[in-house]
Amino acid sequence: MSQIKIKIEAFGAVERQLPQNLEIICSANSIVSDVLDQVTQECPAASAMIERCACAIGEDIIPRQSKLNSDSTLVLLSPVAGG
Repeated sequence: MSQIKIKIEAFGAVERQLPQNLEIICSANSIVSDVLDQVTQECPAASAMIERCACAIGEDIIPRQSKLNSDSTLVLLSPVAGG
């Protein structure tokens, strides 16, 4: 089974909870929530934040059931209060 590399970029409050240049290696066809589970295992302090984050690839917000088929950058966006 082939492996893909997912670079994690975070913005907002969650950014302070995660290391810079975080990369997750996973199997092709993993879904976003699997990658987030791995991030949570590596950075348990960030788990509550990660649960509330929106996920995006490029400019597109994606659901956590989205499959990841190739090396990608997964962007974690903290929820923003106010309005």
